[in-house]
Amino acid sequence: MFRIPSRFLWFSLPGRSIEVAQPDVATVKEVGPAFRPALTDADTTASDQGGGTTDRRQFHALAALAGIAASGSLDLLAAPTDAPRSIGTEQVSYAGSLVDKFRRADAAVGANQLCDIAIRVHAQLSMWAAKATHSRDVGEALQATLADLAIETAWLTIDANRRVEARAYLNEAITRARFIDDPQMEVRAFAHLALLTCQDRPGESRHSAEAALRSSAGWGTPRLATLLHLRIARTYATLNDMSGFNRAMSRAQREFERGANEDDMPFLHFVTAQEIKGIEGLSYLALDRPERAADAFRTITENPSPALRRNRIYYSVQLADAACRQGNLDEAAHTAMNLLPEIDQVSSGRVSRLFAQVRSSLGRPQRSTAASREFVEAYDQAVKG
Repeated sequence: MFRIPSRFLWFSLPGRSIEVAQPDVATVKEVGPAFRPALTDADTTASDQGGGTTDRRQFHALAALAGIAASGSLDLLAAPTDAPRSIGTEQVSYAGSLVDKFRRADAAVGANQLCDIAIRVHAQLSMWAAKATHSRDVGEALQATLADLAIETAWLTIDANRRVEARAYLNEAITRARFIDDPQMEVRAFAHLALLTCQDRPGESRHSAEAALRSSAGWGTPRLATLLHLRIARTYATLNDMSGFNRAMSRAQREFERGANEDDMPFLHFVTAQEIKGIEGLSYLALDRPERAADAFRTITENPSPALRRNRIYYSVQLADAACRQGNLDEAAHTAMNLLPEIDQVSSGRVSRLFAQVRSSLGRPQRSTAASREFVEAYDQAVKG
């Protein structure tokens, strides 16, 4: 575990460094429940690029949660300073390793506070790339690292429900990937752009996924093709095109059945049978088929993926929403009630927003049942607490 010398930090360290092999519930609870309002007191710092604040008293716990610290030679988490005169492979390699740390922490607990850390690291590394000297090889590696970090930062802003910030990072990633002729990085960026735009710009989303399919022809793995066909399927659903949705889902399923590959890119770890069911459920909601959506989401809750806790909770909330739309108010209320003990274990703006919508739906007078009233009361009490 790397460590940040205390003289470089803009927050106070406790008596000793915290080493965290993986996120745990106790650390997450220190960050705070996902559906509570963000902290707003005088002891916050705005991120250097973009919105959001990070409470200084929480930052050390958050960095440990992500498994992030730094060596004395790589001050990516310290307060902004002048760029070093030169950087080498050691610094670039460490910066690159942060992406995997962000990815693993995000899968477990969500993106809300991790997002600000990623934005800060990206801003610092971008400044170094613009001002520091380096060899040609280091320069290419730095461009790749910045593209990788920009894509991960974009995803974190999406999960933190700060979607408006994501596009700039994805556009940057595409540009940097082209600088160094890296088709894999460009395909990743287009896959995330398809996700970002699937609801409000489904046409652009489909074009982005199809561009990624064309670019990956000849080297793409079945898991990558699965993801891209899932992205396309969801855009057809948003456009209320059932036949297009069915075709794309069938292609995704066929690719998935070809199995994993040693050449799969690390970010594809979430492309599982559960994810296929999740996209199927989201698509059926878009097609106004809540009963089919609920069936898909139940499959996930009955066969959860332990490594993807945030995704499991997200799709469980989607089950409550689908059941509510279906008119099965007691199932919706019971599902939501069972999630209350877990919801503060993730810090995801997407999950928070959807959970609040479920509470709002179940709180309508015309939908009042004993179960819905019990959930609404418990939810409101948890928010106040």
